[in-house]
Amino acid sequence: MSSLSATEARKRLDAFIDEVGQSHEPIQITGKRGNAMLQSEDDWRAIWGTLQMVSIPRMGESILDGRATSSTELSSQPGW
Repeated sequence: MSSLSATEARKRLDAFIDEVGQSHEPIQITGKRGNAMLQSEDDWRAIWGTLQMVSIPRMGESILDGRATSSTELSSQPGW
């Protein structure tokens, strides 16, 4: 992960936006009053969606259980 000053980020913001969009690597921006992260919108939406899913009670367990289930154990009927 790259790190740069807020001054440098302001000078080349368009280039850094392009960079995070292509590389999918966030850039840390350091400032006098605090730090921030520059991340592509697609990556942020993916992270946000994951956070929303795992915030649902027992959803994380259900996802892990599903990943551990062999395809031979799956039913062709949804069971609704």
